[in-house]
Amino acid sequence: MKGRLHLLICCLLFVVVSLQGQTVITKSMYETRPEDDDAYYFIPEKYVFKLGESDVSDALQRAINQVKTEKNFGVLFIPEGKYRISKTIYIPPAIRLIGYGKRRPEFILTKNSPGFQNENPMIGGGERYNYMFWFTGNLVTDDQQPRDANAGTFYSAISNINFTIEDGNPCAIALRAHFAQHGFVSHSIINAGKGKAGMYDVGNEMENLLFIGGEYGVMANRTSPGWPMMMVDIMFEGQRSAAIVANHADLTIMNMEVKNTPIAIDMEQGVPNRIYLEEGNLTNVDKGVVVGVDYNATNQLNIVNTYCSNVRIAVDFPNGDDVVGLNHGNYHILNITSGLIMDDLNDNSNYKTVCDIVPSQKSSNTFDKKIPLLPPVTDWTNIKDLGAKGDGTTDDTEIIQNAINTHRNIYFPTGWYRITKTLKMSPGTNLIGFHPFATQLVIDESTPAFSGFGSPVPMVESSESNNIINGIGVSTGGYNYRAVGIKWMADKNSFMNDIKFVGGHGTMRKPNLNTIGQQQGWSSENSRLRISSPTNPIATQGLDLAWDNQYWSLWVTNGGGGVFKDIWTASTYASAGLYVSNTSTPGYIYAMSLEHHVRYECRLDNVSNWKFYAFQFEEESREGKDCQPMEINKCNDLMFANMWFYRVIRVNTPRPYGIKIADSYNIDFRNMRNWTQVLYLTELPVYDMNKDLSIYPLDFARAVVTGKETGKQHENEIGIAEKLAFGFEFPTGAVADSKGNVYFCENRLKKIYKYDAKTGSVSLYSDYPWKPFSLAVDTHDNLIVICRYDPQPGYLIDGKQEAFTTPLPDDNPMYSGWGNSGWVALAYSIDPDKPDNMQVLPKVKTSEVSYVKLVIYPTHRWRSDFDVVAKSMPETSFLAPDGVTIIPETYDLGRSVQLMAVTPSQQAPVYMSHEDLKVTAKLNVDDKGKLSIIHKDIKRGEYASTTAADGTLYLAEGQIFVFDSYGKEIRRFNVHGRPISMILGGENENTLFYTTGTSFYRMRIK
Repeated sequence: MKGRLHLLICCLLFVVVSLQGQTVITKSMYETRPEDDDAYYFIPEKYVFKLGESDVSDALQRAINQVKTEKNFGVLFIPEGKYRISKTIYIPPAIRLIGYGKRRPEFILTKNSPGFQNENPMIGGGERYNYMFWFTGNLVTDDQQPRDANAGTFYSAISNINFTIEDGNPCAIALRAHFAQHGFVSHSIINAGKGKAGMYDVGNEMENLLFIGGEYGVMANRTSPGWPMMMVDIMFEGQRSAAIVANHADLTIMNMEVKNTPIAIDMEQGVPNRIYLEEGNLTNVDKGVVVGVDYNATNQLNIVNTYCSNVRIAVDFPNGDDVVGLNHGNYHILNITSGLIMDDLNDNSNYKTVCDIVPSQKSSNTFDKKIPLLPPVTDWTNIKDLGAKGDGTTDDTEIIQNAINTHRNIYFPTGWYRITKTLKMSPGTNLIGFHPFATQLVIDESTPAFSGFGSPVPMVESSESNNIINGIGVSTGGYNYRAVGIKWMADKNSFMNDIKFVGGHGTMRKPNLNTIGQQQGWSSENSRLRISSPTNPIATQGLDLAWDNQYWSLWVTNGGGGVFKDIWTASTYASAGLYVSNTSTPGYIYAMSLEHHVRYECRLDNVSNWKFYAFQFEEESREGKDCQPMEINKCNDLMFANMWFYRVIRVNTPRPYGIKIADSYNIDFRNMRNWTQVLYLTELPVYDMNKDLSIYPLDFARAVVTGKETGKQHENEIGIAEKLAFGFEFPTGAVADSKGNVYFCENRLKKIYKYDAKTGSVSLYSDYPWKPFSLAVDTHDNLIVICRYDPQPGYLIDGKQEAFTTPLPDDNPMYSGWGNSGWVALAYSIDPDKPDNMQVLPKVKTSEVSYVKLVIYPTHRWRSDFDVVAKSMPETSFLAPDGVTIIPETYDLGRSVQLMAVTPSQQAPVYMSHEDLKVTAKLNVDDKGKLSIIHKDIKRGEYASTTAADGTLYLAEGQIFVFDSYGKEIRRFNVHGRPISMILGGENENTLFYTTGTSFYRMRIK
């Protein structure tokens, strides 16, 4: 039986749709008219038709085209009523049709409408059929034939509208939906009757739909960009052939009920698909899933927690080796997984089918709706009625904040609402819009509250209770260094939906009516080929200088959770699209697209009890060539269903890892896709950086990181260097705290890592958007970070552009002025127990610090006046959080790769290297912590050195040299790579930790 299980069980009754489910699926979501002066309303007075009598096809098309022509993106509201059409209606990009009224509006394809009777067998794919509504990639006019919606078609949608195909239209399909991000269909009943299907093609996500009749409910092909489709809270009944037919589809299905149809999901024969179904109910269905191909890496099937009543065959495999249930029983599919499987990271991947099916006594198993409903329109307060302008210019902050303080449900009609400081949501606050590009919260470039050097400042901050944000875009601009789009701490009942983090891809312009139609293309002048030559060199910037200068777009932290659906976070100006930290509150992500960031798409730190459905990454060639898609650190009990890694065809660099994992367990991956059209793919989808274990298949049905895997063995022999982690870019700054934890950093990639002395693991510690040079710790183990700060363009201080033009007194004549002026070295600290708690260190007069316990200096200097600078004490210092540690503000902090701490009047020797001459000086420390040179007799030296308590010096210059307290060489170690920074740690300082150009090592020295 090739590992597949035949199961015989019995059945009593079939599942029926619960009254609660029927109410949700039929109920109008917007029973009264949402008022919006900038939207359009399809009413007879404006578009000249008779409701319920006349054919509205032409009038409706005029209304849709008017929205596109006059607004480029926006909403057409459809009032309650029955609307007859007889030909295809074309919906161009970024236009949404939203119904309202006590009963949903209904579009009806009139009986025997011309053109809906016959397929065109000469044309393949979707062109064989005819559609009531077709989402297109262009504005259809007399001169422009329809082009199908594609990977660049965003924001198009239909919601709260029903569709009916009357008899005599056998080839009619209600909707063709091949759009991309923020394209969806929701809250609709689609009655295909005797027509072909309810929907052809799928895009992005669909929610709360009932498909009745048709040969098929949904004909699902590959989405326009190819990534997973999210289907949630959907029902099918009475299809003649199958509820869903899948052709190269990635379907992520949550809460689906299918009844009275031959097949629930029918995969095209010979075609691989990726299907994930959780919480399904199949009733009076002959076959649950028909699989199209036998074992293939890209054919992946997972069925979880699904009930069957009167279902003869649960899964029908092509070779006849079926998972079956006889038609006289109810049964519960706890789990079926079929495809390439790894039980853990030590397991070799193998093709197999795993089944866990048990009899069930239940006859009705309808699950609760997964997506929360919005409050009724009658309870909304229109923010414009309170005085907000939404013109993108007026400061609406005070009006919006006052509304939040006094109203529960706040409706944002079309508009760009400018704010100048954080909006803080109250418990129970709901912010509601209908279009995440037409309705945005925006900040100007260099808004003071979000600018300069400092800790993250959110545009919107949730409460720690229940909140909703729906249908609103968030734009942090390009130059607002401290900006976070949304900081989310709301509880498990909260809801975030249809949110676009604006910046880069997906950005649209408001139309110039004289140039409509030209907006998506380049002018002939811009597209002219430019040829470089020695006499006429053509330089390309390559990177936007504002990219990766902000904090994260969506930050979920401090116990935040809830439902997150249809979110596109693709602002290249942000450090990452999603950062989740320090929460065990359940979180559910449905259809999130994370793309086009420079360093990260997603980071999870200390997170548990989250599930990610249709979670998708995409890296571009320019901004994403160094992007690490995902980091998972100290996490547990996470599940990813239909996860997608994609690198665009323009990528010309390889990427070693998709997900890097550290100190985590019970991470369940179900259905993974990893690909690019070129050769530079993500080489290893999942990598445990401490155990040095990988998931090798690019595509698989299931793999679990249990946390119990056996990783590489640490011999830790004296004098033998052991590589603990690798894949870094010039890591620097090694420093140890009092517990033996070691920290180091990457400058260009703005990352700080931690070696945990207790667990022996290495993991990402922080990724603030400041370039770290070197690290130190104060007496309370607060991590001190010396970083580069570039003045924020457009940020005014006392009316003048922020600038740092005056060099420090110890300006380095060998370094400054060579294209590296204008920036400054600043300092911040991180609480050891709260890595998200960043505090800027104040700058003080050195002489005014009354009691000093530690003074932090560079371990090396590269300059002609070494003797003078080594013994100088600058006038100003950064003061650490402990109040007794100072970091004198010397110019060389901006070039240092390692720092050392000295104690005033200490007797142990101190060493500092003169890089240029490759010598190291021995120094004395006076009662103020000031240094003086004793001698420069050690004829070795570069960047790194560290001194043991007994005065033994460990000094790096390609090799690692060991000198006794008198300066005599007593040993040297030949090591792999060139040591850059190093520090002693471990029990009784018995271990030397050091960084090289790509790796982090440890070596026992005694």
